[in-house]
Amino acid sequence: MTAVDPDVVAVDASVPQHRYPELDLRDVVSAYVALTKPRIVELLLLTTVPVMFLADRGVPSLWLVVATVVGGTLAAGSANALNCVVDRDIDEVMHRTRRRPLPRHRVSPRSALVFGLVLGVGATLLLGFTVNWLSSLLALLANVFYVLGYTLGLKRRTSQNIVWGGAAGCFPALIGWTAVTGSLAWPPVVLFLVVFFWTPPHFWSLAIRYRDDYAAAHVPMLPVVAPLSRVARQIVGYSWLTVATSLVLWPVASTGWLYPSAALVLGAGFLFEAHRLWGRARRTESQVATRPMRLFHLSNAYLALLFLAVALTPLVG
Repeated sequence: MTAVDPDVVAVDASVPQHRYPELDLRDVVSAYVALTKPRIVELLLLTTVPVMFLADRGVPSLWLVVATVVGGTLAAGSANALNCVVDRDIDEVMHRTRRRPLPRHRVSPRSALVFGLVLGVGATLLLGFTVNWLSSLLALLANVFYVLGYTLGLKRRTSQNIVWGGAAGCFPALIGWTAVTGSLAWPPVVLFLVVFFWTPPHFWSLAIRYRDDYAAAHVPMLPVVAPLSRVARQIVGYSWLTVATSLVLWPVASTGWLYPSAALVLGAGFLFEAHRLWGRARRTESQVATRPMRLFHLSNAYLALLFLAVALTPLVG
């Protein structure tokens, strides 16, 4: 991996010192919670729990679900907090992220670093002792890849950053399965790939909306370095891969009728909006006129409902 400029991640005297405002307990708790990026954590848990139902072929143990959810929350929160430390210079430039705790100087970089590391250690031990060590190892690998592979290695260096860096967000599907079975199998691998192919259309649609932000922060997201028509074409390609891969779960996991029916209907809607985005992008290079947030919000609904179908499949089959 390419050497990283130490000034980017330093948390010592080389970083300009700021006076941090005195905060009451509620503000302090709110700032630390914000470091974990709760909305991203929710999305990751959404791809964990339904897979546990599929792996159990029914309703898994409530205690196991709680332990996996708590451990997964701590693991994802750790990765997000460490990401905030590394990317604080970017967050200060981008309008979308300026209100995060570090740009607002609600938390010091050193405190955020310690917080992220403590959450990571806690997640590893909790998952290891209450779930199993395979799930714990997978969560740790996801964190290491997100922080070192994506945040430090890929994000500032290549327009394909989110394609490969997004793999970190696919691990919850594996973790949910191994939490129940203690081993890996093809169904969670298929769902891993569904999230992998889903991530570029999801994130690039957001990056189109905030292209100027990423350009100002010198982050080479694909919408910054390529024409919108090319970005939209790639979005369509990855959307087709997402839907096609989602249908592979049907024969691999013997899901019955509910899941493939939901995958077809949801996939048709996802592909329709992706093609609409491409059509608008071919007519204009305006990021506003392209209306990318329609696909962004639809992609969230698509993934949520698809994994809901995964959870319901063993209950109605």
